[in-house]
Amino acid sequence: MKSTEIEHSVSVQSPSGVELAGLFGLLVAVPAVALLGNSGRRHTGAARRAHLMLAAGGAIVTAAALAGVISVLITTAQPPRISLGTAVAAGTAIGVLVLLVGTAVLPGAAETPGVAVRRLLDGLVVAAAIWFVGWVLLVEPTRVLGDATPMACLSVVVPAGLAVASLGLTIVLAMHAHRPRLITVRVASGVTFVAFAAVAIASGICQDQDGVVLAGALLLPAGLFVIARAVEVADRPVEVVGDVPDRSNPAFAVVPIVAGVSALGYHLARGGTLDLYGYLGICVVGLALVGRQWLALRDVRHYTLELREREAHFRELAHTDPLTGLANRRGLREALAAAEEPQVLVGIDLDGFKTVNDMRGHDVGDAVLVEVGERLRRNLLDGDVAARLGGDEFAVLMRGTADEAMLTAHRLLAVLCEPYEVDGGSVFLSASIGVADTGELIRDADLALRYAKQRGKNRVERYQARYDELLRRRGTLESELRHAIDRDQLRLVFQPVVALPSMRPVGAEALLRWHHPTLGAVRPDEFIPVAEESGLINRIGAWVLEQACVQLADWLSRGHDVWVSVNLSPKELHAVDYAGQVADVLAEHGVPAQRLVLEVTEHAVATDMEELISRLAELRATGVRIALDDFGAGYSSLGQLRTLPVDILKIDHALVAEPESRTGTAAPLVDVVVRIGHRLGLEVLAEGIGTPAQRAVVEEAGCRLGQGSLFGWGVPAEHLEAQLQTLRTGTRTLPAPKPAPPKDLPARSQVVALGPGMRQLRALLPTDPAFDARTGEPTE
Repeated sequence: MKSTEIEHSVSVQSPSGVELAGLFGLLVAVPAVALLGNSGRRHTGAARRAHLMLAAGGAIVTAAALAGVISVLITTAQPPRISLGTAVAAGTAIGVLVLLVGTAVLPGAAETPGVAVRRLLDGLVVAAAIWFVGWVLLVEPTRVLGDATPMACLSVVVPAGLAVASLGLTIVLAMHAHRPRLITVRVASGVTFVAFAAVAIASGICQDQDGVVLAGALLLPAGLFVIARAVEVADRPVEVVGDVPDRSNPAFAVVPIVAGVSALGYHLARGGTLDLYGYLGICVVGLALVGRQWLALRDVRHYTLELREREAHFRELAHTDPLTGLANRRGLREALAAAEEPQVLVGIDLDGFKTVNDMRGHDVGDAVLVEVGERLRRNLLDGDVAARLGGDEFAVLMRGTADEAMLTAHRLLAVLCEPYEVDGGSVFLSASIGVADTGELIRDADLALRYAKQRGKNRVERYQARYDELLRRRGTLESELRHAIDRDQLRLVFQPVVALPSMRPVGAEALLRWHHPTLGAVRPDEFIPVAEESGLINRIGAWVLEQACVQLADWLSRGHDVWVSVNLSPKELHAVDYAGQVADVLAEHGVPAQRLVLEVTEHAVATDMEELISRLAELRATGVRIALDDFGAGYSSLGQLRTLPVDILKIDHALVAEPESRTGTAAPLVDVVVRIGHRLGLEVLAEGIGTPAQRAVVEEAGCRLGQGSLFGWGVPAEHLEAQLQTLRTGTRTLPAPKPAPPKDLPARSQVVALGPGMRQLRALLPTDPAFDARTGEPTE
């Protein structure tokens, strides 16, 4: 029958049960397409695009299959229905192709477009091998399907090729897709079912094989439901597990080639010949393998370049400080090793940087470090290497002489001491710098740097050979100091504090001494910094407090009216519950709290004021008195003095020994400090009095407590006790009787002695025994 008669015939024949079953099966595919479309509407991005493409491909295949089956039901054309089969094959092939594209762009199927191409080529290699083996089985002389071989419909070749490609892609994704890869493999498997269903429907319609059409009609909705179910599972939260980026396996190339060669050998051995389809399979395998090899070589070049870049990047990271971008210690050592001419190393350490981190936070501290790096870069010449060695320690490796390096170091010191503008205000820091031009530069510069810190910081020191001896001695001191308490090498001496003008001892300052059996007497200004830097100061300070309280308790039990002061390190002051430790020691030895004075140096005022006030307030709450030592050294201000919870102001010896001023008055600042202290309600103690002239100046200023070599150096407890005993048992000259004050004199404000080292301003009447009509001062 002619094709025009087939296409335009409208006569309706009675459909068979198989055809109706096939039509019903295809109608079942419609809900599956709807599920895919609904899933695509719920997603965004790559998932939405992939799901909508799967829905579109399923819709096209279903529409083409339904159109073909309905056409069969309403037409009277006799088989073979080549035109109708061709139309169904073309429509279903388009739908399968869209499904394959949707599968390839699924999230997790491939990381990048390049990887997707490799997946496709691997799938083509597998598909071409399957195609070639299938060709051998279907054509002469094998012809395993016999008369059922769909040789009359050449258009079925297209969906058949897509079906084989889908099967190859499914195999590749099963081996390469990201975990959880089961979802992707399910989608690819569903597409494969749909592709083979399209082949069955097209070939069954073409050759009037109702059973084949029914098989395809049942397989098509089954494949679509597999896809829809996989997509629905993908909507649920899953834990994506990392996998090896590319698990290439030689079997992908070897197995298809072996299968193709074996099939070709079998075909030729049976007397077969190569036709167009055989050549097509061989060409596809060859082209796919060549393309895959080209991509592999390109990937190797890409990965090699990437490895080189990463190696250079990691090498740079290994030699670069990540915060400042300067060289790190390893980079500095490499620069030292590569130097061909004499170099000079400048070591830099920021003074007080830890306080910035503690008070302002590490973010501000990092900003300061970054600015330090920028200042170093801006002030170096080409060829100089700036490095951050760790923390707040930096170094500069430069060419030139030691004298040039010293000039550069002083310039860097001035630059680094400029304020750092950060969020929340300005940060002020100084720096200590060490310079080395010979020997082991890093070690020698570090020694010079440490010596600069020991000499007061904010200075430049050039390495000298004697620094090695100083370092060895410091190491020895630190090692021996750890055992000094256990070996009973530490002792206390007590320097008397006297009342002026009577010079009667009213208290004593406990001073620590260390006598080593081989090192001899070690000066406090040498071993105390070692104790603070090594962390031993807390243990030693606790021992000093304990021994001072033991001695004070003994003196009080013997009837001596004295108090004892103990020097307090800033590290002890900031120790956890130090006030509680002091209270426990006082309670253990039965010492009245007001008899203990804790001296904090004025240098501690340069730290966090709020924290210092809080700590001192905790100590005063125990009842002890607080003395501000070395007042006048230049750190504290009058405003701070008003807020500090202190009881006694100790005038620094430098003010007491101040030479005669332009006005002809000796030590004029002593008078100012005494007046300020009294106005603030503080007791004032002048230390460092060494001559009668200094004593006279202090007494003239109105200071009532004195301490210094004029009244005695630090002596053992028994010597000071002997002096106290002499005062108790000795004969004192009775003062001359005072004339009765006139009754008409007005009341005066006078300072009245309440106890040793304790004064109070009171309003006294002329009839008060402590009233002095001539001076208005209290009597002793």
